[in-house]
Amino acid sequence: MKKILLVCAAGMSTSLLVNKMNEAASGKGVEIDIVALPVSECEKAAAEVDVVLLGPQVRYQKSQVDAMVGGRVPVEVIDMRAYGTMNGGAVLERALELIDGK
Repeated sequence: MKKILLVCAAGMSTSLLVNKMNEAASGKGVEIDIVALPVSECEKAAAEVDVVLLGPQVRYQKSQVDAMVGGRVPVEVIDMRAYGTMNGGAVLERALELIDGK
């Protein structure tokens, strides 16, 4: 099972995106575990995931998250358009690409 961590400011809007991503994964038959946490709570979880995606509103904290994961997994800011439209399918696809090294 692939594990995805979404990082945001407070977890509200990202929780909606988690639901959309889970719907998209279910439709594709992909088994995933997605967790949404604020940056202040993500260090422990970051050690147990395959990819970390940051909400556009916390893009300025990418270097902090990069330091937490120490290069172990990909860290990327979610595309602003996909985030704004809550396009769970697009965000899921990008996460899977990052996990697979594409």
